[in-house]
Amino acid sequence: MVDLMKDVSSELIANLCTSFDENNLIQSKMFNKYSVKRGLRNADGTGVLAGITCVSNVHGYMVNEGEKEPIEGRLTYRGHNLYDLLNGFDAEDRFGFTETAYLLLSGSLPNEEQLELFTQGISEASSLPDGFTEDVIMRAPSRDLMNKLAMATLALYAYDSNPDDNSLQNLIRQAIELIAKFPIIISQAYQAKRRYYDNASMFLHFPDPHYSPAENILNLIRPDGMFTREEAMLLDRCLIIHAEHGGGNNSAFTARVVSSSATDTYSAIAAAVGSLKGPRHGGANLRVCKQFEEMKANISDWEDQDEVLDYLCKIMRGEAGDGSGLIYGMGHAVYTLSDPRAVALKNTARPLAAVKGFEREFNLIELTERLAPEAFYRVRGERKIMCANVDMYSGLVYQMLGIPEEMFTPLFACARIVGWMAHRIEETVTGGKIIRPAYTPIIQRNSYLPIDQR
Repeated sequence: MVDLMKDVSSELIANLCTSFDENNLIQSKMFNKYSVKRGLRNADGTGVLAGITCVSNVHGYMVNEGEKEPIEGRLTYRGHNLYDLLNGFDAEDRFGFTETAYLLLSGSLPNEEQLELFTQGISEASSLPDGFTEDVIMRAPSRDLMNKLAMATLALYAYDSNPDDNSLQNLIRQAIELIAKFPIIISQAYQAKRRYYDNASMFLHFPDPHYSPAENILNLIRPDGMFTREEAMLLDRCLIIHAEHGGGNNSAFTARVVSSSATDTYSAIAAAVGSLKGPRHGGANLRVCKQFEEMKANISDWEDQDEVLDYLCKIMRGEAGDGSGLIYGMGHAVYTLSDPRAVALKNTARPLAAVKGFEREFNLIELTERLAPEAFYRVRGERKIMCANVDMYSGLVYQMLGIPEEMFTPLFACARIVGWMAHRIEETVTGGKIIRPAYTPIIQRNSYLPIDQR
């Protein structure tokens, strides 16, 4: 592999960094001085209103006489409560991600005939273009699968005979294509990474047209292609839970911002992939896993509440963990008393934890969830309502399914492509204006100096 770092001299980099440090001093107090809502958040933690949507609703608190009032979290897809969808699929003992995708794209749940036609469309669109695996995925493998996914998404533009048409019909067609192809792209990108970076063998399987997306993912990433129905059902529930989370989440907002420029679908979705990769967004579950690995290595009795609490306090003081002072997996920008995705995932994963021998790990996570508010009080001296977010449990679920860590966030993308396309379609069809917020300049006017006087 070519090392790009060798192409740019360290002296040049140091020179530019020094100049930047001297000329780009923005202190945190300046955001308050100029009434800038940093992170597009209001002073009370609520989000700045940037648009309207029919796609979904993330509800985590009430505002009563100007004060935030904590409530149990609710997540609705096109008006359907997430819990109702999951309970409905469980009662009928069937996979539900494809049906959820139909709901989010169209606005209504399909009948049997509509679902069969949609499922067939996903199946028929799952194959990658001729030569795509060899030319796009294998010729330029990446150690990070999210970068490979973004690159492959952009490359699909060249294989689309009508890539720039932003009509509703064409956007729906592209949505079906991307929902179908994402699992195949990430599985093949993983195999290429194994071959070129891990010196391991590649196992390239064809998607089975009779499988659900969850079944195909497990079939594609496992050397023998084998899995149980219970495993596939759990992964299906993960995909449903991660499919959408409102227009204000960073990656969906990215998709909307880029789409508002009237660019093509592949550019907008590649940008959303880049956003999701970030450890403050979709990559957070990896931080949770690393933190728990450290906790398991340093806590002698995982069931001792005092010992666990003491270690959580060390994490918050920056004496353990990565020094950030954060207990990863705890807290959310919107949810207060509970994150419905975490609740649903925890309830779904509990039975498999016993079967897979992960009960002790599961119990440690639950104990951490319960003790984290007390650790916050002991270290910060204030009571704060906080709940476990979905990242607290999703990493453990993927571990139980034997999914390698480098595929955690790409799997998230395989689910969230549905929400991204739902928001892109809504923004393109109903938005009508390019999104362009303002920034306050704090630079001083400078005069041009001839180069020999600088």
